[in-house]
Amino acid sequence: MTRFIFVTGGVVSSLGKGIASASLAALLQARGYKVRCRKLDPYLNVDPGTMSPIQHGEVYVTDDGAETDLDLGHYERFTGVSAKQSDNVTTGRIYSDVIARERRGDYLGGTVQVIPHVTDAIKNFLRSDITDEDFILCEIGGTVGDIEGLPFLEAIRQFRNEVGAHNAMFIHLTLLPYIPTSGELKTKPTQHSVKELLSVGIQPDVLVCRADRDIPEGERRKIALFCNVPESNVIAALDVDTIYQVPISYHAQGFDKVVLNHFKMEIKGEPDLSKWREIVNRIRHPESVIKIAIVGKYTTMLDSYKSLSEALIHGGIANNVKVKLEWMDSEIFESEDAVHHLEGVSAILVPGGFGERGAQGKIRAAQFAREHKVPYFGICFGMQMAVVEVARHLANLPKANSTEFTPHENPVVGIMTEWVKAGEVQIRKADGDKGGTMRLGAYPCKLAKGSKVAGIYGQSDIQERHRHRYEVNIGYKEKLEKAGLLFSGMSPDAKLPEIVELQGHPWFIGVQFHPELKSKPFEPHPLFTSFVAAAVERSRLV
Repeated sequence: MTRFIFVTGGVVSSLGKGIASASLAALLQARGYKVRCRKLDPYLNVDPGTMSPIQHGEVYVTDDGAETDLDLGHYERFTGVSAKQSDNVTTGRIYSDVIARERRGDYLGGTVQVIPHVTDAIKNFLRSDITDEDFILCEIGGTVGDIEGLPFLEAIRQFRNEVGAHNAMFIHLTLLPYIPTSGELKTKPTQHSVKELLSVGIQPDVLVCRADRDIPEGERRKIALFCNVPESNVIAALDVDTIYQVPISYHAQGFDKVVLNHFKMEIKGEPDLSKWREIVNRIRHPESVIKIAIVGKYTTMLDSYKSLSEALIHGGIANNVKVKLEWMDSEIFESEDAVHHLEGVSAILVPGGFGERGAQGKIRAAQFAREHKVPYFGICFGMQMAVVEVARHLANLPKANSTEFTPHENPVVGIMTEWVKAGEVQIRKADGDKGGTMRLGAYPCKLAKGSKVAGIYGQSDIQERHRHRYEVNIGYKEKLEKAGLLFSGMSPDAKLPEIVELQGHPWFIGVQFHPELKSKPFEPHPLFTSFVAAAVERSRLV
């Protein structure tokens, strides 16, 4: 029997509902249960694919090609369970489905309303694609009180009534702010948040309270009394130095036992958290520290690169070093003398992005890495700009550029209009819809025998996740390879370049896909492990 756990948030956004959901799932998993995490997002976009990274953060892509919320990345990293299209839904998608049904006449002439039609669609999503999971953890985006979130709250209220209180649980995450002038943690914001939740008919079973210090017994009792929950069900979510400490901290608070008691499930022994303790120990006690520059265009919103920063941490764990990230706006490299910012770093990573802004700065960063033998990792757009740099300065194509910006005499990077996925031809138009039209999800890649990447992966056939609309132009392959840029990874039909590496350079690799999306603390991605190892070697030389 599948049990449902709903996680809501109040007071302010960005309290860490995603980490809370992922950590609780990891604890239940450590006790031998099968888990799955889902996210219900109230915004009207069909998915986050067309949203600015600076406003929304990273778009996380699943194997089956869904563009989803970044919290699904936390779910995967903490549980190792691959996320799917069926694990993320938005108001936009719910309303699109409801309106499509109305247009077909599926409602038999009835008046279509939020209740029951929209709430029924949300409940249908909750019940969909469930196999033998013991627990489904559903995070509700936004905060209680947001007008767009009301249909989701109403839907989960109805859902609990339908499946029974013994099969569903409400967890509410709130904030306990510390007021220095009074020297107190204030419980009133939590009380008001719970009152808001009660106004829509939901009584939380557990309160998870974010705080920067221990919650005194008096305040804990006060919260339990005014919010109508047992004192044991007031869980302190204290600030920690690494997110991988959270499952350990929650277990120390008895969070997993509280959940199992709610569902009247037998508690057998203690969960094995040794792997989590080992990860935390490696993060806290590295052998050395290295500095890696990330030259991007969304550095004002670091959630834009959430999976990337985590993957670099994983690479550091694998090498037993601390990776210090130097975030650099690629636009500062538009001036010729800006490259001095890169002096002293052990490696350079240029991540994905869209549009011309900052592109020339990324090209200059790639040039600096090539000329100074600094390990370079180009991901998606970062690979494309590295190819443009090599084309301009080594392949005698000074006008080389990407058609993403404007038509060029040497379009070494161009838009894709046709490709093959799962045996079917995918066709797109340059002036078509933007949303959901990129090359998305997992695609196979064949690695060149004897190449650096073949050695890194230890195999010749791989699958990686993509999210892009432009590709390196295969027509320039011969010229670029003569200049020393080996096309070491290709699509099975040999039409789409997937990986390039610069021969004669210690570590200079560009990939068209996003390897950071598959990296986990217990399974660091081999490319990040190798990249960090190259940075460690570089740090010993400078």
